[in-house]
Amino acid sequence: MAEPVAGTPQRPDPNEKLVKVFDSEDESEAMVVNGLLESAGIDSDLTAASMVQDMFPGLGGMIILVREGDAEAARNLIAENKRPPADDDETAEIQTIDDRPQKP
Repeated sequence: MAEPVAGTPQRPDPNEKLVKVFDSEDESEAMVVNGLLESAGIDSDLTAASMVQDMFPGLGGMIILVREGDAEAARNLIAENKRPPADDDETAEIQTIDDRPQKP
C-alpha cells in the first residue's frame, strides 16, 4: 500500500464508527456548531435528520456526527461554547438628552 503524500488529506476510514454529538431543529445553529468543531480541528459530518424519516417519521432538523475518538472533545467544546454569558453586563446604558424646545 502506498504511503500518503505529505500535504494531502488522509482519507477517512469507512469502517470507523461515527457518533452523534449534536442535533438541532435549527439548521443555522447546527451549521455554527459544525464550523466551531471544524475550526478546532475536529472532523464532523453535518447531516439532515430527515434522512432517517423512514425509521423516525416526523423527525427533522440536523445532526452532527464525529469520529468516536473525537466525541468527548467535541461534546466538551460544544458545552463550553453553549454556556450563557457571565453576569457581566457589558451593555452600555445611554442617557439621552432631549434637545427639542419645550412647548409652553
